[in-house]
Amino acid sequence: MARVLIIDDQKDVRAMVAIVLRVNRYDVVEAESGAAGLKAFAEDPFDAAIVDIFLNDTSGIGVIASIRDQAPGFPIVAISGMTALDFIGEAPDLANVVCLQKPFRPNDLLWALKAARSRAGADEQAAV
Repeated sequence: MARVLIIDDQKDVRAMVAIVLRVNRYDVVEAESGAAGLKAFAEDPFDAAIVDIFLNDTSGIGVIASIRDQAPGFPIVAISGMTALDFIGEAPDLANVVCLQKPFRPNDLLWALKAARSRAGADEQAAV
């Protein structure tokens, strides 16, 4: 069972994402802040992360950069109420992050997570 870390400061968004993933047989850990998410990531292994770009305590882009510093190519889905193009220019290192605009449908979330995991697998094979 794949283990996914959800980092979002909006409780209702975290709950919706967690329900969709649990129904689809993912093991889910929720973090209500960037700091809590990075702590969880450092303490336990995960197969992917879903990170809100705009967090109350820090930038989601910074959280993604920290995760990638620890695990280059790690599968990440960035979620935001803004379009992907609105924030992608702020961080060129988001090139292999799958972006998903809120609100999204459950199938869109599942597709994005699958795409992020596929991209990470392709990155690992290219590095060999």
